[in-house]
Amino acid sequence: MAKTSFAPALTAVLRHEGGYSNHPDDPGGPTMKGIIQRVYDGYRRGKGLAVRPVREIEEEELQEIYRRQYWDAIRADELPEGIDYVVFDGAVNSGPGQSVKWLQRALGLPADAEMGAVTLAAARAAAETAPARLVDDICDRRLAMLKALRTWPVFGRGWGRRVEDVRKAGKAWVAGSAPARRIPVLESHRTAAQGGASGKAPVASARAAPRPQAGAGAAAGGIAASAVSEAARQIAPHAQASSTLALVFTGLTLLGLALTLGGIAYVWWSARAGARRAAILDLLPAGPAS
Repeated sequence: MAKTSFAPALTAVLRHEGGYSNHPDDPGGPTMKGIIQRVYDGYRRGKGLAVRPVREIEEEELQEIYRRQYWDAIRADELPEGIDYVVFDGAVNSGPGQSVKWLQRALGLPADAEMGAVTLAAARAAAETAPARLVDDICDRRLAMLKALRTWPVFGRGWGRRVEDVRKAGKAWVAGSAPARRIPVLESHRTAAQGGASGKAPVASARAAPRPQAGAGAAAGGIAASAVSEAARQIAPHAQASSTLALVFTGLTLLGLALTLGGIAYVWWSARAGARRAAILDLLPAGPAS
């Protein structure tokens, strides 16, 4: 049988996932050892079995779900040791496709969420030359996305600890300084209700990105600028007769200019912010990679 790191990697993942949780802010809903109810329901139905509470999941079922739906989905047995664990943990927390995207972005590839021959070859090459940097890049991208989720205020503390644990364990593993069956997990698990790391983190939970609403920004700035300009126009005929009115006229003129420029700046800012958010959430169009 080919060598696999599945068992030690799963041990490390489960130390973060803990036991049963059903936090009201967790999009995964009822979860047992990282397996959510709807995934368990699908597994049971696929075997012609009656659905039941995920809290009753058996060890054999747990192992099979993790193996087939996460480990095999990212082709982890074909990834370099250590990198397989880093991508696997991300797949459990945010979905296999999203975790593959983090790897692909870290490798400088288009992110199509498919673990194909190109991605595998690039991962092996990077693991030969700069494995620690690859781990860092994957974890940095993962953490940036987590911070963009609506549920970051609830689960952020635990997610942050989890990513740092994965980063340090992954670096130790790729460096060969940590035996595969003794991956260090630096923080003990805390439940979701305590701000732990087990809340699911799909990209669908992201906060809405700012949109470059040229109409709204320009309209708001334009309406205000028009009102100010009209006031300045009314004062203009009298400005030469009064130094006070002259100052008011100048002030209104400058205010109108500032409002116009502010509207333009808002459009620019919202476009930049939307582009940054799209990059963080891997929403940018991807060409062929795999």
